[in-house]
Amino acid sequence: MPTLSSNIRPNLAGDHPVVHPSSLIDPSAQIIGNVRIAANAFIGPLTVIRADELGTNGRVEPIVIEEGVNIQDGVIIHSHGGKSVTIGRRTSVAHGVAIHGPCTIGADCFLSMRSMIYRATIEDSVWIGMGAIIMQVTLQSHVKVPEGAIIRGLSDLMGLRHVSHKEQTYMDEVHQASSRLRKDYLELMEKAQSLRDKARTQ
Repeated sequence: MPTLSSNIRPNLAGDHPVVHPSSLIDPSAQIIGNVRIAANAFIGPLTVIRADELGTNGRVEPIVIEEGVNIQDGVIIHSHGGKSVTIGRRTSVAHGVAIHGPCTIGADCFLSMRSMIYRATIEDSVWIGMGAIIMQVTLQSHVKVPEGAIIRGLSDLMGLRHVSHKEQTYMDEVHQASSRLRKDYLELMEKAQSLRDKARTQ
């Protein structure tokens, strides 16, 4: 998005979002403060990404959305003051997920609908099942968390299996679908702007 709008705005500390022009931000999403969105990201309707709480040093740490991230409808991303959130490349965050930092989420992960991540580190290619809660732990790469699980300590990590080939294929398909949507919506927006520009010159 080349310019700020009412839904892409600074926080009270004066930090402005930085959004790569190849990324799609739905007009109903709210992007506030020290948010950095890299290339080819998809930010769906009613998402809130809010970096506005001051740390003890008087600064707001960033929420970083890396290249190709797919954030679907109704996702909430926020953090405690002085703490950051990073979501790695090509990760998919499904409908209604809540992420509250400090959090680091690796590349190629899949966070299923209504899951919640709080003060956690998630390494690459992790699958979080629907409705699962991840609190104050580190999940190693390629682990699958079952639907509805509560993971908040070492004992809860025991017995988690690796992501299967079928699940990895599904993760890849979700990412490809969101990439197509992003491109289609951007093309539609460009056509609409071109028509508006043409109408003004007539």
